[in-house]
Amino acid sequence: MEMEYCMFCGTRLRYKELEGEGSVPFCDKCGEFRFPVFNTAVSMIVTNKSKDKILLIKQYGKDRYILVAGYVNKGEDAEDAVQREIKEETGLNILDLHFNRSHYFKPSNTLMLNFTVTVEDEVLHPNQEIDSYQWFSLEQARQNIFKGSLAESFFLGYLEGTYHFNI
Repeated sequence: MEMEYCMFCGTRLRYKELEGEGSVPFCDKCGEFRFPVFNTAVSMIVTNKSKDKILLIKQYGKDRYILVAGYVNKGEDAEDAVQREIKEETGLNILDLHFNRSHYFKPSNTLMLNFTVTVEDEVLHPNQEIDSYQWFSLEQARQNIFKGSLAESFFLGYLEGTYHFNI
């Protein structure tokens, strides 16, 4: 998603060369370069203590299993967003978290940051954002996660050690 107007004054931007950066949007009124703005979100591969089960959820009336995910709030670190989203959506407490990989998701103009988290127990207290959930073995999760999704790309990368993004 290209920026056409300055986010501060509304003036139409033009592209101007910036040494070391190439052609970058520039606001003549403000006299400033304007770098792209995008959303940032986290997605989590949630594992139990023994790391032999994966939590997948269904949300927003859609009949497909995905990873737990949510947006990073302004001023919030990604790791804090992971803790907040897991607690809000599932009621679970995190024992350990590990950053896996990032991927820019063009359809929603979002930089997705994927983590693996290990939680204390398997008893959820889901909020209204989760329609249903299920703990799956690793192989069952591979079979049930929404095919062709970014969630699947992150999960398969976690399992196989190599990430392939077609999205």
